[in-house]
Amino acid sequence: MRQTIFALVSAAALGVAIVGGQQATPAPVPAFTAAQAAAGRTAYAASCAACHLADMSGSNEAPQLAGANFVNAWGKRPVRELVAYIQSGMPPSGAKLPEETYLQIVAFILQANGAVPGAQPLQASNATPLGLLAARAAPGAGSQFAVQPGQPMPAITKEPPGRGLIASGEVPNFTPVTDAMLRNPPPGDWLMIRRNYQAWSYSPLADITAANVGRLRLQWVWAMTEGGRSEPAPLVHNGVIYLVHTNNIVQALDGRTGDLIWDNHVGPEVATTVRNIALYDDKVFIATSDARLVALSARTGEKVWDVRIADRAKGFSNSSGSIVVKGKVIQGLTGCDRFGPDRCYISAYDARTGTQLWKFNTVPYRGERGGDTWGDVPDMFRKGGETWITGSYDPDLDLTYWGVAQAKPWVPASRNMKTTDRVLFTGTTVALRPDTGALEWFFQHAPGEALDLDEVYERVLVDVGPRKFVFTIGKPGILWRLDRQSGEYAGHRETVFQNVFERIDPESGVPRYRADVANARVADWVSSCPSTEGGHNWHATSYHPGTQLLLIPLAQSCMEIAGRLVEMKEGSGGTQGDRKFFEMPGTNGNVGKLAAYDVASMKEVWSVEQRAPFLTSVITTAGGVAFAGDLDRYFRAYDVRTGKVLWQSRLGTSVQGFPVTFTAGGKQYVAVTTGLGGGSPREVPRTITPDIRHPQTGNALYVFALE
Repeated sequence: MRQTIFALVSAAALGVAIVGGQQATPAPVPAFTAAQAAAGRTAYAASCAACHLADMSGSNEAPQLAGANFVNAWGKRPVRELVAYIQSGMPPSGAKLPEETYLQIVAFILQANGAVPGAQPLQASNATPLGLLAARAAPGAGSQFAVQPGQPMPAITKEPPGRGLIASGEVPNFTPVTDAMLRNPPPGDWLMIRRNYQAWSYSPLADITAANVGRLRLQWVWAMTEGGRSEPAPLVHNGVIYLVHTNNIVQALDGRTGDLIWDNHVGPEVATTVRNIALYDDKVFIATSDARLVALSARTGEKVWDVRIADRAKGFSNSSGSIVVKGKVIQGLTGCDRFGPDRCYISAYDARTGTQLWKFNTVPYRGERGGDTWGDVPDMFRKGGETWITGSYDPDLDLTYWGVAQAKPWVPASRNMKTTDRVLFTGTTVALRPDTGALEWFFQHAPGEALDLDEVYERVLVDVGPRKFVFTIGKPGILWRLDRQSGEYAGHRETVFQNVFERIDPESGVPRYRADVANARVADWVSSCPSTEGGHNWHATSYHPGTQLLLIPLAQSCMEIAGRLVEMKEGSGGTQGDRKFFEMPGTNGNVGKLAAYDVASMKEVWSVEQRAPFLTSVITTAGGVAFAGDLDRYFRAYDVRTGKVLWQSRLGTSVQGFPVTFTAGGKQYVAVTTGLGGGSPREVPRTITPDIRHPQTGNALYVFALE
């Protein structure tokens, strides 16, 4: 029998009297003032809403802060623990707020859960169980966000719209981006995330070499919007940089000088992640954080069309952008963790008009292919399956490859399931026909995924002799090799220490969890190496064809995780896991690892380990140089063949995003962004490497060239 919140926070535990078989409503016990809660509302909007959302419903790693699931997790714990917890790790950027501000935010959270204000201000030492305050609230008490235990979360409140084109200009001598150019990009351009359809993150430019890279010097810097999770992937066409910011802002800059050409604040202007945009024909496409797809003129920045991918009011969003194939803008979807009738999908749109052409549901319902892998769970509660990293494409096989994230909530027991329930198509590589969205094949890397170790990341397409392979690596740190024509398993390599899977079948590639992971119940703590920081996360791999090496940014940390009791009711859901992080054994405190693997043998050729985690993708060039940046503000050039550091520059804050290299005016440049914010790749190092410090502002684009 499914339990509600009060099965965990019982009346007796809360000291609530039972009279005549009914619960008596005790007098309210105020724990904060109305002024504190009002100030907390303002502070929450400024420092918390970007992750936990305006309606406090949470998003991915940021849990719900109002409603039954929140009270379920915190009901028996004293308010002082919530104050200490928020004060120790929030906001994720690491920028500390005044102590009084933390108390105000907690007061607002209490009010949002139905607690009533009084004459005495909230104190950090308050030992009252949070559930007692929430349980004592009268219906309708509290703020406009008040959610009584047992009620679903409200719809997301309206987010501030964009201001549109705020700086006008025109790209000189603009030439449209054609299908032929996307198939075979001009050497000096970087037309899509990871540069080519095959997701190589490789440039054929060779002016900058291992011999002369030491002469790189900073040419110019462009300050970017502060706030949110800044993880941008600039694009470059004919020397013009197209740059996306948090707050759903797109700009065009002169690659030689850094001069602004045009600036469009597409909106909504909320500080959330937008990793990449796409270029095709005469348009720039941005998938906004409120789940819209918007086309702008690449010449002028003016809006061409604006369509809705999914309903933001139901929690849907986007953090990564599109890939364009034969005039179709193919886009993923995130925010698919709320219980309800809607589900996650990959969809395609006509580049000229924005008309939706097809969609592929990543979570099947009963009676559909793969629907039986969710056991007897009703369709409404089959959640997850986000596609929050842009896919790749093989023009010869005419297949597009996407990684699908894990099921939600994270832990099977929280979703009333077992690890033997495979929950397709989560934890899976799917190969789709770009014309129709038809599923050609799939391979599941993590059946019944149980630890928030998703496999959603880049799919790198490499030919090894006559074989056509797709390589991918996810949070477990396992490098997978699949036949990209059939999906057949063709090998794997463990790149960091992992103890999640006790065995991976050498013939089929099917992994088997440790027994304690497979048998974990709600509130059971289990250990996991790697942690949700991931052995590998969104920081993309690079393939260097000259050496046939994959260069992969990796991370080394571990955790304990426990699933929460989740109310199985429409509007509920979420990720619902508690975690504790610690150093990975045998690493001597080195969280960061950059390693090279031979695509034929899958053996490690070299590796570099360091205290600071890598926070950028890796790019490689025909000049034999690889570039990557880290938390400790270093942007470095490495020898592709050996991993030797050839050059470095220390930037304004942590180096984060997707570096690019391009030509403008016949000269080769290298560009990289500094950035703040993020999920586990930032939260885990803040916990286990507090000695690495960096400024809490400084989102910017840095551009280098030889001197």
